Amino acid sequence: MFFRAARRLVLKKRGLGTRGTHNAGDAAHSKGKAAPYTNYHAQRSYPMPDEPFCTELTAEQRALKEKEKGSWTQLSHAEKVALYRLQFHETFAEMNRRSNEWKTVVGCVFFFCGFTALLIWWQRVYVFPEKPITLTDEWKAKQLQRILDMKGNPVQGLASRWDYEKKEWKK
Repeated sequence: MFFRAARRLVLKKRGLGTRGTHNAGDAAHSKGKAAPYTNYHAQRSYPMPDEPFCTELTAEQRALKEKEKGSWTQLSHAEKVALYRLQFHETFAEMNRRSNEWKTVVGCVFFFCGFTALLIWWQRVYVFPEKPITLTDEWKAKQLQRILDMKGNPVQGLASRWDYEKKEWKK
């Protein structure tokens, strides 16, 4: 949070916006001064924002806006696209296109699952103690035999299911 606020302050002092320093139609690293962007926000649910995408126009863009007032049949396709880009940042097709963000999310999920598995394995090998002797099969068999020899709970428990004459479980 602090870093975002610091970045915003630095950009404001330099006179830069958060969108960068180039127009939609210009090259990214042009020498000319870029037109400032407004608080433009368009989305699929509200496609017609209150403000145009570019507010301050260059001489070429102003000339194109004057030409727009005339007949649209005299405008070329490139000029129509340039006029559209002055008003709107993206087309509906650009707004609706799929992003590859899901790949990053799935990759992060797999990374953290793998890291968690590695951490659990490390804990089992180096942190947790050995299993107690009471959990071995040999110990469990001796414990069961001890309970049967003592005839523990002969009415409803284990001793009631053991046949003491045949030395096996009742069927």
